[in-house]
Amino acid sequence: MSTTTLSPSRIADTLKTLGVQPASSGVSTGSNWLKGGGDALESFSPVDGSLIGTVRSANRAEYETVVATARQAFAEWRNWPAPKRGEVVRQLGEELRRHKADLGKLVSYEMGKSYQEGLGEVQEMIDICDFAVGLSRQLHGLTMHSERPEHRMYEQWHPYGLVGIITAFNFPVAVWSWNTALAWICGDVSIWKPSEKTPLCSIACQHITAEVFKRNGVPEGVSCVVNGAREVGEWLSHDARIPLVSATGSTHMGKAVGAAVGQRLGRSLLELGGNNAIIISDKADLDMSLIGCVFGAVGTAGQRCTSTRRLIIHDKVYDAFKQKLMSAYKQLRIGDPLDEKNHVGPLIDRAAVEMYLQALKAAKEQGGILAVEGGVVAGAGYKSGCYVRPAVVEATPEMPIVQEETFAPILYLLRYSGDVHEAVAIQNNVKQGLSSAIMTLDLREAERFLSAAGSDCGIANVNIGTSGAEIGGAFGGEKDTGGGRESGSDAWKAYMRRQTNTINYGNKLPLAQGIKFDI
Repeated sequence: MSTTTLSPSRIADTLKTLGVQPASSGVSTGSNWLKGGGDALESFSPVDGSLIGTVRSANRAEYETVVATARQAFAEWRNWPAPKRGEVVRQLGEELRRHKADLGKLVSYEMGKSYQEGLGEVQEMIDICDFAVGLSRQLHGLTMHSERPEHRMYEQWHPYGLVGIITAFNFPVAVWSWNTALAWICGDVSIWKPSEKTPLCSIACQHITAEVFKRNGVPEGVSCVVNGAREVGEWLSHDARIPLVSATGSTHMGKAVGAAVGQRLGRSLLELGGNNAIIISDKADLDMSLIGCVFGAVGTAGQRCTSTRRLIIHDKVYDAFKQKLMSAYKQLRIGDPLDEKNHVGPLIDRAAVEMYLQALKAAKEQGGILAVEGGVVAGAGYKSGCYVRPAVVEATPEMPIVQEETFAPILYLLRYSGDVHEAVAIQNNVKQGLSSAIMTLDLREAERFLSAAGSDCGIANVNIGTSGAEIGGAFGGEKDTGGGRESGSDAWKAYMRRQTNTINYGNKLPLAQGIKFDI
């Protein structure tokens, strides 16, 4: 493991450039930072176990201040022309370009993903800003012909108001930007509850955003951050003043958020767990397939919601592909994620390591065979205790552990011997429905996989892996994944309310359906 890629002074310089203090408030309405009257959140890097900084979380009174400020901001922000809001978001994208290297480094160090993936995450932020700028001139509605003479019907879209955003540790900045960039151009204001495991990333993003907003006279309260533990998410979920809550995380968390928001007849946008599979057909290009499978399984140390958990391999190519996979796993380098020579960084914390070990134990107890053993990586260069070896388990589809999502680099190999319908049935026979893929050079297999009788996931790919979605497409999944859609396509409609308008420009008032009402 490299010990020269990062020193305490270098990360201190990065934090300083991003405006993050070693001890910071985690509560902000924009340029204004509240005291942070709640408990302290300590951010330890999984890279080396070092304490990066301490963040003061919000108490209930400060939360109320944030909500009141956001409501006041919305009253003004919703009246800004959408293209003018888009121009602000465009400038945010430019500012993110300027800070890409530093923010990517902080993401890598605080979360543990590789530096290249950290840079890629910031690039996603830049991309969604670019997407949102164009969208700010395309928030269009339909016109409809009325059945009544001299009447015109059309629909228009209005902002909801306050949008609560709850994000997970694995993408500590990108998922926030997917939501806020669209919410802001739609005329909404946002209140962000980041993961308590990566609070410093949220503070850096808020400083970058506040600088842009201040230059453009954006009202205080359009971008709010409320760091804290579980209770902050509960405040957002139960708050009737917040019509939309977007939550990314585990299915267990999403069910709690969905129930709380639904009980008050609010709206929730849920991006939850994934148990993603790649089907390896006997008609696949095995060398090309290998790249997608390995990155999907070990990228971000298996801590993506789109990480590949299962390979469903045809009997005819099972042994050959297994050998390729095992050979590739032997070449993986595990260590400091800021060293670009390494492929796999640490898990987020030791609790995640324990979950990984328990999953491997359950797999063996249920009859799984470890083709690649896995285990914790020990040694002087791995003092955080968060580094593990990616594991490969030969398993069967009905094993309970295969039905679960383990947020760690464990890959299950499953066999099938029939046609593509058998493979799809195995893939679909889990509770989650986020991302899926098939590797095949057969057009009929590919089309059947993409048909209504094929993959039941929100994302279905051919000849690419399950991981690495582009912002131009709507991101999300079905079943226990929650059903929400973020990012591209027409996902902007989730942040707005639809209104149907009818205008009578005649001198009579005919009723619909030909009803007569004479008075």
